[in-house]
Amino acid sequence: MKKYLVFIFLLSLTVIGKAQLPPVFSSERSAQSRKEETVRRYLPPVRIVWQSDNAPEQIKNVATLLKKGTGQADLTGKNLCILSSKGKGKPGILLDFGKELHGGLQLVTDQSKGGKPIRIRVRFGESVAEAMSDIADTAKNATNDHAMRDEIISLPWLGKTEIGNTGFRFVRIDLVDENAELKLKEVNAIFIYRDIPYLGSFKCSDTLLNKIWMTGAYTVHLNMQDYLWDGIKRDRLAWVGDMHPETSTIAAVFGYNNVVPKTMDFARDITPLPSYMNGMVSYSMWWVLIQHDWYMHNGDLAYLKQQKPYLQQLLKHYMEKIDANNSEVLTDGARFLDWPSSENIPAIHAGLQSMLVMTLSTGAELLDLLKDPATAKQCREAVARLKKNVPDANHSKQAAALLSLSGLMPPQKANEMISENGVHDYSTFFGYYMLQAKAKAGDYQGGIDDIRNYWGPMLALGATTFWEDFNVDWLPNSSRIDELVPEGKKDIHGDYGAYCYKGFRHSLAHGWASGPTPWLTEHVLGLQVVAPGCRVIRVKPNLGDLTFAEGTFPTPYGIVKVKHVKLKSGKVETTITAPAGVKVLR
Repeated sequence: MKKYLVFIFLLSLTVIGKAQLPPVFSSERSAQSRKEETVRRYLPPVRIVWQSDNAPEQIKNVATLLKKGTGQADLTGKNLCILSSKGKGKPGILLDFGKELHGGLQLVTDQSKGGKPIRIRVRFGESVAEAMSDIADTAKNATNDHAMRDEIISLPWLGKTEIGNTGFRFVRIDLVDENAELKLKEVNAIFIYRDIPYLGSFKCSDTLLNKIWMTGAYTVHLNMQDYLWDGIKRDRLAWVGDMHPETSTIAAVFGYNNVVPKTMDFARDITPLPSYMNGMVSYSMWWVLIQHDWYMHNGDLAYLKQQKPYLQQLLKHYMEKIDANNSEVLTDGARFLDWPSSENIPAIHAGLQSMLVMTLSTGAELLDLLKDPATAKQCREAVARLKKNVPDANHSKQAAALLSLSGLMPPQKANEMISENGVHDYSTFFGYYMLQAKAKAGDYQGGIDDIRNYWGPMLALGATTFWEDFNVDWLPNSSRIDELVPEGKKDIHGDYGAYCYKGFRHSLAHGWASGPTPWLTEHVLGLQVVAPGCRVIRVKPNLGDLTFAEGTFPTPYGIVKVKHVKLKSGKVETTITAPAGVKVLR
């Protein structure tokens, strides 16, 4: 009886407690709150890259910052890094956190003289040179665009401060005031990311290709924040066209993830028709193509049905943009493929003509699934008209790739244009479609070589993620991004770039550059989805000069595993393990 009364008493306290919760915890207030799908980890730096002049006198015990901390200030006064501006000049240090991260910085401080705050300047950088730059340096375009990466803050006495929300690998910290002393217990990177497993994998006899596959996967993983971003420094926006390589990578590496439909719906909901997503005539077309690819991988017909009203009206709008000469006339928005092709007006026309063919063909397939045969028929009739007008690629590899993928240009002819002068005139975004066009022409070895020769040099320059743009013409005499630029060398981050990505504004972690990751999975491992929801997968490897390739591929039913070994005879021996529910074609 006594135990029962104690239980009733404790239960009454619980009920009373719930009734007395402050309004912020009420069910109504809770419904108004927003929960992010990311986690936070705290990482110490791995290297001290640079210390200011007079470091022996002004900087003490800096190596202690490399140790794992607790995130808690204490009164022991031990294991502190001390920066002092009591001598000549003001001290500064440059820290390397080992690889590109998304997030900010946590600083744990000890006691300061008089208990007064100490001012410091913090500079984040995707390269060493960017972290060492000044916002006032207009020549190299150092900016605080999209994310604050250069600011002055005050640190408390015996406290913990968090600053920043950007993409970075390097952080420079400087004392601002004269005659000041700062005692730092810890400096940790705040790593903000989705804690999800890498279900897909790729391993072959070329370690460079292995590293490229993983770097593409990691680049996209960083951009899978609350929404799917273009870049973690800039642009921290949902650019729908740029998403297509990213969603292809997500399907190959992570399988289903909520960030894709969430971002696709966001783009739809903020773009009432007849407006185009992101203001670009091609980006609503990419939305249609992503919807198709996402459905093929995940087989979620209920989600696809939610898109029906918007999809129908969007496709009808596009069908109205064909003139009497069977030419696209998409003149009511920005006409854009990618930045390197943006001044080639005939190439843009050829690319948009191709994309309209791809969009309406794909749209017809989706409408068949959505039980709208009438509009599907109209789409196919429009495609037949468009195919009567084949524009010239005007020496553009971007246009040639799209002409091939849309069926407007023979694959071999397109491949000849793309292969001319190697990987010169490649781009990080449309490089994916150039690779796809090479695969369509059966030039798998050419695709493998182009991946090595275009994405490989970024890694050789110290990259841990792939960049917004890259040009092999930048390579001669350029320094690595993880070192101070030596005298007489070019700063590949600050000295190059164009359009919206000049100098340090150039993003070095851009998801649209991840194309080699899904391409290697699809064409080297040979894993191609044939039926919606991965119910049927075709395995057709293309090893080229590789001696083996193996990996995994996520499906709604589980993981498909493949291993291909090239025998001395040249024949490829394949082993496949597939979960129940997945039919494999050879």
